[in-house]
Order: sequence, then structure tokens, then C-alpha cells
Amino acid sequence: MQQPSFDIIVVGGGHAGSEAAAAAARMGARTLLITMSLEAIGRMSCNPAIGGIGKGQIAREIDALGGLMGRATDEAGLQFRMLNRSKGPAVWSPRAQCDRFMYAASVRRMLEAEPNLYMRADQAVDLLSDGDRIAGVKTQLGVDITARAVILTSGTFMNGQIHIGERSYGGGRMGEGPSKGLTGALHRLGLESGRLKTGTPPRLDGRTINYGVLEEQKGDAEPVPFSFMTDRLPERQLSCWITYTDQEVHDILRTGFDRSPMFVGRIQGTGPRYCPSIEDKIDRFADKDRHQLFLEPEGWNTDEVYVNGFSTSLPEEVQMEAIRRVPGLESVHMLRPGYAIEYDYFPPYQLRYSLETKAVRGLFFAGQINGTTGYEEAGAQGLVAGVNAVRYLNEAEPMILKRSEAYIGVLIDDLVAKGTEEPYRMFTSRAEYRMMLRQDNADERLTGKAFDLGLVGEDRLRRTEERLAARRSLLSSLHQVSLTPDQVNPFLEELGSAPVRQTDRIAKVALRPEVSLGDLLRRTNNLALIPSLPGLERVEEMVETDLKYEGYVAREQEMIQKMGQLEDLRLPDRIDYRAIQNITMEAREKLDRIRPQNLGQASRISGVSPSDVSVLMVMVRSGRFPSLAG
Repeated sequence: MQQPSFDIIVVGGGHAGSEAAAAAARMGARTLLITMSLEAIGRMSCNPAIGGIGKGQIAREIDALGGLMGRATDEAGLQFRMLNRSKGPAVWSPRAQCDRFMYAASVRRMLEAEPNLYMRADQAVDLLSDGDRIAGVKTQLGVDITARAVILTSGTFMNGQIHIGERSYGGGRMGEGPSKGLTGALHRLGLESGRLKTGTPPRLDGRTINYGVLEEQKGDAEPVPFSFMTDRLPERQLSCWITYTDQEVHDILRTGFDRSPMFVGRIQGTGPRYCPSIEDKIDRFADKDRHQLFLEPEGWNTDEVYVNGFSTSLPEEVQMEAIRRVPGLESVHMLRPGYAIEYDYFPPYQLRYSLETKAVRGLFFAGQINGTTGYEEAGAQGLVAGVNAVRYLNEAEPMILKRSEAYIGVLIDDLVAKGTEEPYRMFTSRAEYRMMLRQDNADERLTGKAFDLGLVGEDRLRRTEERLAARRSLLSSLHQVSLTPDQVNPFLEELGSAPVRQTDRIAKVALRPEVSLGDLLRRTNNLALIPSLPGLERVEEMVETDLKYEGYVAREQEMIQKMGQLEDLRLPDRIDYRAIQNITMEAREKLDRIRPQNLGQASRISGVSPSDVSVLMVMVRSGRFPSLAG
């Protein structure tokens, strides 16, 4: 048989692999997606939900760059909520509970619509290389498939080990085997690996839950979609439900600690600090007498329920006894116990900002192989890796998003500049420019770039331009149209806000924190000022944010300008950092290991002080620095 050949091979069909393959194919590369099971493409291994604090912003950025996640979420959504509405718009974050099966089917359908994308049910067990360049993969079926670029998106499958109590066995997730061989192949190519762990809670039969004693959590009355191209969302939404553990539940869980793989040391990998298991919670927060649990539906046509907040690897009988002491779950039937999974990852300081490995040209990593956790973080990396693999083939400059441009830029900069020794997840607090990087303006920030790269078409660009024009038109009208005291004071009095004494511009009245622009325009018969737009986005919310947070935005723009001066100072690849005597030993070691591309990135490396940065700045500007031999 003739050796098959492609431009790009993507290994793994999860969220990172799907986005990587779609992006590469859309940009014109002949792309092969290799996955152990074609039926598992786009599968939501853990919670069937997209978005959340910080993650919702990433999901909307993926959509703005032409990714699959937003459209699949809108098609499969069971419930839509905008989190953090009680706080400022910088931290508003969309979240959607999804139908697990519909989501995967939507991703598969979109992948099959890409003419340059081919799929293969197989397992990559080794890598082919030519010197320091990747040359393809060897599969479990004994086929060598050549390619000029390879993207590894192996998720939790690389030497994956599942733990439930005292039992453990190889697996990438429940019911699926681990991936063997790639870790050794990467070691031979000079890369270092580590071990991480994550977990998942039990799944319950919703027919055996007593919903009558639970607290209902409904979706938003006016749901906001994830994709800027969505014109309709499902009219019906399913509720989630809230219940709580108590001291009796905690006492039962403690009886299994002596058989917990986490506490007895059988699990060596580091788990996610911000999403601990239930046993970790009651051990670390012993002063708390209860913990909140969210019972979340898995689909329209199933009674399976996900117990968010009860991730565990305790013995199954302990899980069962404890969960039946939770209000509403006294007679519950467990469909599947919770479990922990350990897997190999490769510390991301070994990557360039393009997500290409430093050791091997043309080899890219995306997703949990880089130490992240979460569908959104994985999807974002996959999209960036797919784009940059094509750029690599075309000998073009990689797409590198700055921290001031996108949460995706924050994510990748954190990984490469700081590394991670525990599963990394995104929070709004990680983004210093979060007023600029709101969930509602992702298309304005990124769709023009996506169009230039060939990721989106003219219809998408046109819609983005129409929204921006509508925003500017409404903002202009608010500065021009005035309200009389008779028009606006009844509304202000209802809010407990001081009345106006003279005619004033709408823009000024709307600055009051207690005033909603939409309500103000409706109550004063000025709704006609809002331009009509396709889709479900509310332009008045964006304009209200522009008005009320103008000062904050201006300060962030000043910060960006100052930091830009450091970002513009490129650091030569051949600097011998270990020979620089005027910086600390820790800075020498970190700079030599990470090898930042510019001074801004160097300044964010843990252990590199401002004085170290000053020394580097002088050396770069003078052009005098020690160079590596050879």
C-alpha cells in the first residue's frame, strides 16, 4: 500500500483536536484527524456544559475566530445563563448546559462539512521525525502516515490510569482505553513529561431523584447565545437543581479515606486546585458543615444527571452511601460512580508561543497535554495550533494573540511564560485587561483577524461590521438626544434616583449606576434609537458598558501602551542567559529554560524581577549580550 501523506495530522478528536483540524482544513491544508473512536469526536467527557467564569469569554473568542464551540453550544443548549450579572460587565460570563449527544453530533457534522478534512479511526503510537523536524506518525494498525506538521491533542489518554477506591486500571476515560507509546516517543525527541490528575462525579438516574425538596435553578428569561452568528435559540430550557451535603454526608465520606487513592498515595499526579474532589473539600475545609451540589441534566432525551460538586475517587459503596444522605437523593440509583484519572502531560515551557515545540519543528501541542483543564481552554489551544501549523507550512509568521487582545492570549502566555504544575483553568482574575476583553466584544476584537487568516467568510465579517456600526450609531444618538425632566423623572423616582432639574442628554442620565439604558430608552419612548440587527445580541448593553466604564477602558489602554513598549523589544534566540552575571541565578535558569521572545514575556516569568528586566533592556538596546556557542 502506498504510504499515505497529508499536510497536517491532528491526533485526538476531543475539543482541542476538533478545533485544530477544522481550522487547518479551512485554511486550505489537507488535514487528517486520527482518533481512537470516530463516535467519540467532540465528546464532553465531564460536565456537559460550556462556559463559566473566564471560560465563557474564551468560548466566545473561539467563535469569533471561526471555531466550532459556540455554534455547537447554541444547537445543543439545554439552559443558558449569564453569570456574574450582579457584578461589572468585565466579569459577565456566559454558560450553557448542553445535551451531551447533540453537542458531539453537531461537532462531527461541522467537521464532515470541511472538504480538506479527512478522518481515520486508529491510534498514533509513535512519531516519525527527520532530524529536528516532525515527519508524521506511526499508527497502532502499523501504518506510517507522513505529514509536514503534527498536532498532538491527546487529552487524558496518554498513559491514562482510572482510579475508583482501591481499584485502578488503564483508561483515557470510562469505557475507553489509554493511549500508549506517545510519551516514550516524545521523550526520545527530547521533551520532558509530568503527571496530572482530574476527576469526575457520579452520574445519577433522574427518575429516582426527589426534585420536590430541591432548589430550582432556571435559565435566563432572555438567553444570550454563544455564537455571534446565532439567530435563534431553543425556546424551551431545562432547569438545574441545587442541594447540599451536610455533616452526616461528610462523616460517611471520611470512612473511605483509608481506601482513597488520593490520600493513600496511589495517585501521584497533581489535581486541579480550583475544582477539588469532594473528599479534598471536606479535608481542606473541615470548618465548613456543607457544600453546594448542582444537579445538571445531560440531555433532552435522557434522565441521566451530572452531580456537579461531587467529584470523587472514593470506593463505589462509600460514594453510594454518602450520596443517599443528600436531600433529594435518598432513593437515588447511581448509573456510574465517580472516578479520578491520572495522565501524562508535557510542561508548556517547552513550547513556543505558536504552540510549536521548541525541540521539534512542526510538532504542536494543544489541550490537556499542555497541563490545562476544561473544554474551552483546550478548544482555544487547538484552534491556535491549527492556525499556526498552517502558518508554519507556509513559512509565515505565527498568529500570536497578545494578553491585551484576548483571553486566549492570556492563557497561552501564562502557560509558556510561567508553566504549570497543576491543571490550569482560566479565571477573569488572570486577565489584567478584562474591561477590554469582555465576552460581548470578542467578534470586534478578533473577527477581522480571523477573516485575514481565512478562518471566516465575508458574511461573518459583514455582520461584525454591522454590529460595530450600530454600536457607534446608538452611542452618537445618546449624546445628541435630550430628555426633559417631565420625560425622565417618573422613571428616576421609581429607582430612588435623584430627579433631574433641567433637560439633559440621554448619555449623561444613563451614566447613573442604578439606571439601565434599555429600561431608560423604553420608559422615555426612545427605543427607536436602537438600530435593528440580525441575531440575538443586544447592542444597547454594549453601549451602556462603553458609557459607564469609559474611564476604566482608557486606563487599560494606557497600560497596554506602556506594556507594548516591552513587547516590542525582541530578545534574540541565541542569548546565553547563564552567562549574564548581573541578573539573579533564578532569573538565569528560568530565562534559559523558557527563552522568551520579547521583554514583555520575560517580565511575566515567575522569578524574573524588575531589576532583571532592566538589565535585559539595557543589553537589548545596546545590542551587547553573550551568545550561545555554535
